[in-house]
Amino acid sequence: MPLVDWFLRHSVTMWLLLQSFVLMTFCFHSATTFPKGCYPAEEDGYKTFRCSNAQLTEIPQDIPNDTNKLYLDFNQIPSLPLDAFRHLPVLLELDLSHNAIVRIEGGAFRGLSERLHSLDLSSNKLVSVSKDVFSGLKAKVNLSSNPWLCDCKLQELIRTVDLVTGSSGSIVCDSSVKEEHVGKPFLHVVTDTDFCSVYKKTTDIAMLVTMFGWFAMVISYLVYYVRQNQEDARRHLEYLKSLPSKPQRSEESSTISTVV
Repeated sequence: MPLVDWFLRHSVTMWLLLQSFVLMTFCFHSATTFPKGCYPAEEDGYKTFRCSNAQLTEIPQDIPNDTNKLYLDFNQIPSLPLDAFRHLPVLLELDLSHNAIVRIEGGAFRGLSERLHSLDLSSNKLVSVSKDVFSGLKAKVNLSSNPWLCDCKLQELIRTVDLVTGSSGSIVCDSSVKEEHVGKPFLHVVTDTDFCSVYKKTTDIAMLVTMFGWFAMVISYLVYYVRQNQEDARRHLEYLKSLPSKPQRSEESSTISTVV
């Protein structure tokens, strides 16, 4: 009996120690997989992951997939790659403001179209972005305070996305196809200028010039071909005229002899 009691007491102790070790290992691993300055939290019932001002240069890979709100603001992220957030199926808010984003690849927001309702891209270095990048998104988007190039591409983008209320006035032309638009809010400029119409006219003119060039080349070739053939025909005719007519005289002599 004493041996059994000793074994049971030590078995329970060892089991508790093993459980504690496993729990500590798991907690330590979870804490160390996050980049420095990043941490999970629960705010107002939403699972939040904050990486604000964490000196990040890329999207973290170990963000919990049950995250509802993701804050990556005030970092140095330069671009958003394909499927950057596809592993976050329940994400509701995404804050990428105050970064150095200059490029967003098509499909960067793939997988977020259904649930995401807030996307902040303000205060980055975006100059031009295809409307297809935001295809299918239902989120309110903030595009303010970027060095935008005001052209047809931006006009199509603004027509596609649902802008955050009050943010449109801060979408300013840092550069433009027309110099007089620089420094002005895009929505003020676009009321008087249809960038896509101007682009279409320019494209049509370019197509007409190209077609005229091809037509001129075809006409030139035809003229050259006709003239070359005329020259060959003239030379051939002159050659025939230069041939001696002896066979004809011989034939005439034979005819006369026959008659006599």
